[in-house]
Amino acid sequence: MSKRFEFFNGIRAELPILIAVIPFGMIYGALGLDAGLTPMQVQAMSIIVFAGSAQFIMAQLFALSSPVLVIIITAFLLNLRHALYSASVASYVKHLSARWRGTLAYLLTDEAYAVSIIHYRQPTETQYKHWFFLGSGLALWGSWQLSTAAGIFVGSLIPPGWPLEFFIPLTFIALVVPNLDERSSAIAALTGGLISVLAFGLPFNLGLIVAAFAGIGAGILTDEFIFSKSDLVQHTDREEMQG
Repeated sequence: MSKRFEFFNGIRAELPILIAVIPFGMIYGALGLDAGLTPMQVQAMSIIVFAGSAQFIMAQLFALSSPVLVIIITAFLLNLRHALYSASVASYVKHLSARWRGTLAYLLTDEAYAVSIIHYRQPTETQYKHWFFLGSGLALWGSWQLSTAAGIFVGSLIPPGWPLEFFIPLTFIALVVPNLDERSSAIAALTGGLISVLAFGLPFNLGLIVAAFAGIGAGILTDEFIFSKSDLVQHTDREEMQG
């Protein structure tokens, strides 16, 4: 597969998610203005921070006149999940140059990660999968900038009663569920989901981080200790029967 094919394949994979991202960005644009930020500041945050949930929290904290340090720490804690994403894709991009890794790190969002990690794990022989990552990341980046700009100008016209924020989790459920094809990944997802509900009330959105680590731990424990031992016992029993 060529670079061009992988790049546009990444864009195509991201398109269904953009249906949810665009209204989400418009809401952020309107919210930023309501919080007292200038249009330039609202747009600059989308370019520099480029993390939807963190931008929402930062705008809300700004509206409450929270100290700058509190805003920075809150955004940092909320975005710790990106460290997990980075660890997940590290083995696939370690051979790339520093410029490539830096670019992909900047474009690493929830949505870009979701489609890229699925593509990386597919057993296709190609050396250009990072171009798929680039395509999906740029598609998300471009739509986020444009939707932020649209929200600055027309976002205030969106009825506040529309539950547009639910498009994001529904989109991710549709992406994740078909790929839970192993016992360990299914248990990891169930554990993470359960803990995220139980830990929802933790301050600074720490419940998300706790749930992520709990899901990872459950998946590793299941894969390495529970089912691996079960498979070993079954293999031993088969050898004894054959002997």
